[in-house]
Amino acid sequence: MASRVKTHVKKGDEVVVISGNHKGESGKILQVFPEKGQVLVEGVRMIKKHQRRSQEHPEGAIIEREGPIHISNVKLA
Repeated sequence: MASRVKTHVKKGDEVVVISGNHKGESGKILQVFPEKGQVLVEGVRMIKKHQRRSQEHPEGAIIEREGPIHISNVKLA
């Protein structure tokens, strides 16, 4: 049986980044990864992901999406 990891934030909370390269940025939490101790914050740490060819992207694409940041670097706004 897996034990639940307690976190100080949850999905949908409005947070501010308090340290790191994205200090001062704010946004809404899209996803929480409690086992890894990371969160996805809307509009923070945008990374470029290369997409291979598919029916939606016949030429392939470079997609921008949020990257995870450590949960200790955010606080509730």
